[in-house]
Amino acid sequence: MKKLTTRRDALRGIAGAGVAGAATLAAPHIATAQGQTTTWKIQTSWPGGAGLQIFKDWCATIVEKTGGELAFQPFGANDVVGDFQLYDAVKNGVLDAVNPFTIYAQGIIPAATFLTSIPLGLRNPHEFDVFYYGLGGIDIARELYEKQGMKFVGPVHHGPNIIHSKVPIRSIDDFRGRKMRLPGGMVAEVFTEIGAETTVLPGSEIFPALEKGTIDVADYVGPAVNYALGFSQVTDYIVMGPPGFMSLYQPVDIMDITVGMDAWNKLSPQMQQFVEMETHVYSDAHHAAIQKADQDAWAKFEADGTEVTRLTQDDVELMTEIAVPIWFNYANRDADSARVFKMQLDYMMSGSLGYVDPSLTEGLELKL
Repeated sequence: MKKLTTRRDALRGIAGAGVAGAATLAAPHIATAQGQTTTWKIQTSWPGGAGLQIFKDWCATIVEKTGGELAFQPFGANDVVGDFQLYDAVKNGVLDAVNPFTIYAQGIIPAATFLTSIPLGLRNPHEFDVFYYGLGGIDIARELYEKQGMKFVGPVHHGPNIIHSKVPIRSIDDFRGRKMRLPGGMVAEVFTEIGAETTVLPGSEIFPALEKGTIDVADYVGPAVNYALGFSQVTDYIVMGPPGFMSLYQPVDIMDITVGMDAWNKLSPQMQQFVEMETHVYSDAHHAAIQKADQDAWAKFEADGTEVTRLTQDDVELMTEIAVPIWFNYANRDADSARVFKMQLDYMMSGSLGYVDPSLTEGLELKL
């Protein structure tokens, strides 16, 4: 049997890409009169590879940009606490700041489900910028996080989750009866509705399940990580959306920078504004680095004979019709969730996007 590669190993094995981004997008130098340095312990969800490298490179720029007033001491995944304990750690002062996947907050803030990607929802990074910085999503996020003793500084763009298959998937009908690994939640409910037999597996078990034929299809993260995990050895197809649609169900994933309120309140207003602007710098550099690693991986998949199949716009519209009532079900579990979701829904139904036809929401009600 082939030696398994864990997600952690795979991430460590991906060459760093675009790591000069943070330095290139440097913010103005801020001098300090106190002559003292405040050092924040900040942990990311990335255990290695391009993700961790760009995080560390960005952290290394902070002390110089602030004239020594503020420094970030970076930690990789699990270095101080486990991934699912990041928000608790920043609430309790074990860490000063964190860079997690935003979905991890849903256990303490149910509305966080709608502060990140939902299946068939917002489909491009700039749409999340509009949601957060144009439509007021950042204000609601900060309100909800502050109730938990945390400052939501801002979102950080990541990339898509994609689907690997042992059999050709050329329309959503081809998912019917296929045993499919999914992360659970809304995504699993959508694929169950189109006939897939869904199961939840940790990342470390996907390769052997595909190799043994226990499952036919599996979703996981982006091309770079999935190639390092060996998915091209046990599958022949990658299933994508129509051209321009990076992933059928999750083309964008969101991370964030969150700071404990005690640490945040010790900063001057000028330094708080600096950290907010630096979050934009990091988001741009991080997204570019991940996309570069993914571009390199596509050529490797092609060399291994993997075929990319693309579903059609008709498939997207059918899956959107399935997803809409599932969105409403999750939104109505919590009043704040409904409030955040309505902001996204109005945007998706607007003339700017048109992702959701008004007929799809007939008979559905949000409990605001």
